Amino acid sequence: MQHESDHSNVSVHSENVRSPVARQRLAELGDSVLQANRIRRANISITLVDSSIISKLNRDHLGHRGPTDVITFALGKDHAGFLLADIYICVPVARTQASEHGVGVREEIARLVVHGVLHACGWEHPEGNDRELSPMWKQQEMLLERFWSGAELRS
Repeated sequence: MQHESDHSNVSVHSENVRSPVARQRLAELGDSVLQANRIRRANISITLVDSSIISKLNRDHLGHRGPTDVITFALGKDHAGFLLADIYICVPVARTQASEHGVGVREEIARLVVHGVLHACGWEHPEGNDRELSPMWKQQEMLLERFWSGAELRS
């Protein structure tokens, strides 16, 4: 039985970019990933940004130069036990990656939402070529297929 205090809130915003996907659709995807990970109490903010914003976040918080696709700040749990996270997704990098991988930009942004929320839930992956062989990557692709690709085919 779910208590009124057991709920997740995933909000999606855009800053300096237009989203090629309805923000509500991305919020629902994030919530589905939380449910699949049995997280019933969460407050997650997802912000779609341009290359300059993500480059600054990447430099200031991770010490890396240039833009990246997604950055997740997993902030742990608050006093009420809610999982907290801020996720930033770079739409221009997602466009480039979509083209490189032969997928649509909508699918690539959805993949980055799943990826970011999995990091918020505590999943990790190795860097480099091994990341696509990791349990996290396999979980990401399975959830993307279940909650995004399948839904897109049905709609």
